[in-house]
Amino acid sequence: MIIYDSVSAMKLTAKVAETIGGVLKEKGIEVDSFSVKDVDRATVKNYDCLIAGAPTMAFRASRGIMQFLNSFSDNEFSGKLGAAFDTQLQSRLSGNAAERIMKKLNKLGFQIITPPLVTYVAGKTNEQQLKEGEQEKTRNWAQEIAKTLSKQKSKTR
Repeated sequence: MIIYDSVSAMKLTAKVAETIGGVLKEKGIEVDSFSVKDVDRATVKNYDCLIAGAPTMAFRASRGIMQFLNSFSDNEFSGKLGAAFDTQLQSRLSGNAAERIMKKLNKLGFQIITPPLVTYVAGKTNEQQLKEGEQEKTRNWAQEIAKTLSKQKSKTR
């Protein structure tokens, strides 16, 4: 399950989530993707893995994704797999949503399967795009997740 918050007019975090989902599907992994505004909280437990992402805003993850994750209890997802991603301006001062999301997933009991993905954006507000090479970086990150999930699946058979 991919859950993301995307707040800009350009919907760049949604585009990153779509890329991740597309790669996982190409690799034969069943995946559902939801905006945090459209997800049914109760369904999260039905999935083996949660990939959560949001833009970095004011040095932290967007309010929407954090409110969603904070609605669960610590260790509620013990034994499930998790990963985090974000979109952000490339700056020492931008903060890091992916790191915060990963820490929260860990507190919720998710076993983190890969370091967080940070995707960089550039441009003026409402004209931002993913920087050159970020789409490919996202695809490579998603392929690593697909390998891990495939190995996990073969262990449980």
